Amino acid sequence: MVHYGCAKTDSGGVECFVEFKESSVPGMVEGYKVGAMTRFVEVLATIGSFLLVLVTLPFSLCFTFKVVQEYERAVVFRMGRLKGGAYGPGTFFVMPCVDNCVRVDLRTVSFDVPPQEVLTKDSVTVSVDAVVYYRIKEPLNAVVKIANYSHSTRLLAASTLRTVLGTRNLAEILSERETISHTMQTSLDEATDPWGVKVERVEIKDVRLPVQLQRAMATEAEATREARAKVIAAEGEMLASRALKEASDVISMSPAALQLRYLQTLSNISVEKNSTIIFPLPVEFLTPFFNATGNQDASRASPEQLAAAKQSKIQPDIHLNVDGSLASK
Repeated sequence: MVHYGCAKTDSGGVECFVEFKESSVPGMVEGYKVGAMTRFVEVLATIGSFLLVLVTLPFSLCFTFKVVQEYERAVVFRMGRLKGGAYGPGTFFVMPCVDNCVRVDLRTVSFDVPPQEVLTKDSVTVSVDAVVYYRIKEPLNAVVKIANYSHSTRLLAASTLRTVLGTRNLAEILSERETISHTMQTSLDEATDPWGVKVERVEIKDVRLPVQLQRAMATEAEATREARAKVIAAEGEMLASRALKEASDVISMSPAALQLRYLQTLSNISVEKNSTIIFPLPVEFLTPFFNATGNQDASRASPEQLAAAKQSKIQPDIHLNVDGSLASK
């Protein structure tokens, strides 16, 4: 809205002015006054620029028509003041010498946050870097409200990273990267929203620890794994001993089962045909033969030997000599 009027000055004179109540930028309401003389000069400059274009036709068309790509928007200033909204995509007309065009890229831009030396909540110094993705949401605010939105966003991302990591301990930084990234994105988005910048994503790239701390953590992890291995081995031995005890109870009920198990072990060993296996013969296998031989020898003993054994009340111990003859004790 534009208001024209005149007002008395302190010296008693009259000054005419033009007052703009609302700006053409969405969300911006600022009142400012333009003097009548300034307005007159602007009109003369615009007319002169238009005449210059007519005189230099068709060469002036190369400077008056601007082309904006699909991913760009143009913000035009006429004599230093904003002219309408953002232009594009396509072509639009500007006046030489009085119009200034600023192009804004709407594509998503990414940048690396430099590694930050941060002191965590539990007094551990770590170096953390990140990646930030952002885009321009409102081109007018990005040009009018901030001098360099890209540089300002980079500085704000670095300071936000240090602030967020300073409230976490080392274990949380190593295990909760996604939560930290989301917190940083929310904080950056709120801070850059007045600039027309939309922070889309924040990712923690790397967390570098001091060498001494890495060695201490590796030693701690190794000791923890060894302790778990010993506990698992002890539990396995306990279960194995219980199983062996149950197996021995079953085998003790039948002596032949032990001999079968012995033969099975020999069978497994004999799979390798290149080796020579020497094993003792169980005495239990020869017991039936010993009993049969003893009975035969007792039947062959003379009556004198049996009477002598009866008198001494000792059972005869009869065995064969090397030459096959009978011998008694």
